[in-house]
Amino acid sequence: MHPTERSSSSTGGLSPAQAVRVVMQSPWIALYMLEAALWYPAIRLTFAGAGVRWGRRWQIFGRPVIQRHRQSTMILGDGLILRSTVRSNPLGAAHPVVLSTRRPGALLRIGDNFGMTGGVIVAEERVEIGHNVMLGANCMIIDSDFHPLDPVERRTNPMAGATAPIVIEDDVFVGTNTLVLKGVTIGAGSVIGAGSVVTRDVPPGVIAAGNPARVIRPLTLTDKA
Repeated sequence: MHPTERSSSSTGGLSPAQAVRVVMQSPWIALYMLEAALWYPAIRLTFAGAGVRWGRRWQIFGRPVIQRHRQSTMILGDGLILRSTVRSNPLGAAHPVVLSTRRPGALLRIGDNFGMTGGVIVAEERVEIGHNVMLGANCMIIDSDFHPLDPVERRTNPMAGATAPIVIEDDVFVGTNTLVLKGVTIGAGSVIGAGSVVTRDVPPGVIAAGNPARVIRPLTLTDKA
């Protein structure tokens, strides 16, 4: 399992004796769990202030940045794990998690059991992410060019970059430091290699990597074992 990580990242679901053993063997877990507890009131206030419903079984380590345009929609599923501190992931969050819907009518919808560390998701039009999706540390999912490509238009309307929806289907794993650009669909169960730049659709059930990302091979039964 990749260090974005549900297994050893938390003592949730363990008996007190098991939790003590985990903390004794991995003392940094106690530190970031304590940090999460201290941040909890501010984190709840951050989501409430943005008008985003608090879900069940959320684990939020450090305070994320939530930027929701009041005429946009941001829906986050149950089982959410967001890591915004260096301590909470050995890969190291470069900055807090940023979730942003920047324009009227924009939609960011994330399914259940989603996890990310120190990354960015920006929806100026639409970003939809399915269930059981994991983003490695410091990934960026951006459905906009932000700025126009034409220099004349940049001078007159600098924020009028082109947009196109992004869809990431169920059970996708995106490796650390990957950039997913506008107009892309990543099919269910696929894996994107670390450091990739995804500029075109990726079919279901494959491994893709590179800049620009290309299909390397299909996933096999051995990969899934």
